[in-house]
Amino acid sequence: MKILHTVEFYHPSVGGMQEVVKQISERLVRLGHDVTVATSKLPERKEKVINGVKIAGFRISGNAVRGFSGKTYKYTKFLLDSDFDVITNFAAQQWATDLALPILDRLKAKKVFVPTGFSGLYWPEYQDYFRSMKAWLSQYDCNVFLSNDYRDINFARENGIANLVVIPNGAGADEFLAPAAVDIREVLDIPKEHFLLLHVGSHTGSKGHAEAVSIFEHAKITETTFLLVGNSFGGGCTESCEAAEASFNQSALRAKDGKRLMVRNLTRQETVAAFKQADLFLFPSNIECSPLVLFECIAAKTPFLSSDVGNSAEIIEWCKSGKLLPTVKEAGGSSRVRVRDAAKLLEELYYHPAEREQMAAAGFEAWQKRFTWEKISSDYEKLYLSLVGHTAMASVKHTQGGIFNAGDYSPYPSRWRRQSISV
Repeated sequence: MKILHTVEFYHPSVGGMQEVVKQISERLVRLGHDVTVATSKLPERKEKVINGVKIAGFRISGNAVRGFSGKTYKYTKFLLDSDFDVITNFAAQQWATDLALPILDRLKAKKVFVPTGFSGLYWPEYQDYFRSMKAWLSQYDCNVFLSNDYRDINFARENGIANLVVIPNGAGADEFLAPAAVDIREVLDIPKEHFLLLHVGSHTGSKGHAEAVSIFEHAKITETTFLLVGNSFGGGCTESCEAAEASFNQSALRAKDGKRLMVRNLTRQETVAAFKQADLFLFPSNIECSPLVLFECIAAKTPFLSSDVGNSAEIIEWCKSGKLLPTVKEAGGSSRVRVRDAAKLLEELYYHPAEREQMAAAGFEAWQKRFTWEKISSDYEKLYLSLVGHTAMASVKHTQGGIFNAGDYSPYPSRWRRQSISV
């Protein structure tokens, strides 16, 4: 098949959506398909092909509500003139999807939409956008949701959209089953006897960094290093996190409790090593769709504490490897953890290593069965083949298990699914 994935940003840009599209695209290439990614042109990206994935870069920014900048006609012409079998738009509210929405009925390819959360669903300025969304969703051949119970899939159901399916996020076996490339304790000079608490999330200002530091500060625990890993993009909370690190470590209380805060920007290999060596993951994020880092936790055998954002509660139900932090839902769809209550929950897991081990084992078992990128990429492939037809299906020799019946498809037990696509 010839497949086009569209996404606002792609490698070497770092972020959850970038990683999802990268993992799926590269694995579909390995399965024998021709995959192109249409995305923002970046000065640091010199390659036109990355690990077999063709890159079509466009100097465009913005979205349908804020407005667009750049030569948008080049992108729409690219879509209209294309001969792809499948076009998949990843994420709403950004140019690579929003420019495609008005011309969906003119695209020859089978069309798939992965909304990834509808973060602006409750924002006043997006009300007209989402009033139009029902019609747009109905024009896609399939809408893929990361969760069985979140605002985007619930919006689709409430508006009578039947062509939907659930395919979750995941983590790669190639990364998490391989031995760690480095000893992160040695690299960062973290004492071997220290409890290692981890947070991974870009300095966007919405990943709960300030709350995480406050939870750590209030928790009555000792001899612990809190490693906060985040890439900076010239804004957000970078400066405030660096200031918090200095203030925390210089406090006279550190002589008594032996705590240490480290704010670092690590390589991917170092980050994976941190996941594997951490004792516990702390994630009080303010807004998410389906947090990729929680799947990376279960792959790394690291139990987690997460705010009630996105489908975190659903992930906990699936994998039994985490607990929800006490969370308050705010107007506009954001969330805030109750810091002192969250600190008590951190204390409980800190002092109960056997419970942490049990959670880690349960999560790892669930990940191996259902949440590897290898399986998820195969799920996307089966979906695409079911849309394109049996001729394409027959040409892919590695597909196993007979013809994929999209009407019966869901990666979850039947008690979790309410509705799936019918082809």
